[in-house]
Amino acid sequence: MDTAPAQVHCAGGRRAGLAVFLLAVLALPAQAQNPAADEGAIRAALVRWTTAYNARRADAVCELFASDLRYEFRGLPERGYKELCDLLQRSLRDPERRFTYSHEIKEIIVSGNLAVVRLVWTSSLTTKDGKTVVTKEPGMDIFRREKDGRWRIARYMAYEE
Repeated sequence: MDTAPAQVHCAGGRRAGLAVFLLAVLALPAQAQNPAADEGAIRAALVRWTTAYNARRADAVCELFASDLRYEFRGLPERGYKELCDLLQRSLRDPERRFTYSHEIKEIIVSGNLAVVRLVWTSSLTTKDGKTVVTKEPGMDIFRREKDGRWRIARYMAYEE
């Protein structure tokens, strides 16, 4: 008795099963969904940014933002990544004024590769003569998990309190 047809059928069934398995795996998100871990990663990203900014590390202040960033701030026209990075780096090089930031997270909602963070940024501007102006900026940051696995801000809106 020739068993070749049965082996071909079996091999074909295994190939089809493997194809279905691969399609199922490819359809899954790139990373397992763990909202608590994602929330922790977002909190850590905000702390890293705040620490870098307050340490005047111009080389690190753009890392929190996605390259396709769009944002609205205090009713000014919508801007993008380049405008924001240029502004942040320029503010850190200004010898006449020192800016610092802190933040208070109100809420983080994670859904897949997107997260919404409701928070209040507090900025302090100290001039060369020692005067300080503190501004509260409530806002909403939309984070996206990037291809490298890091959470970055893709969209945000902030306004003066």
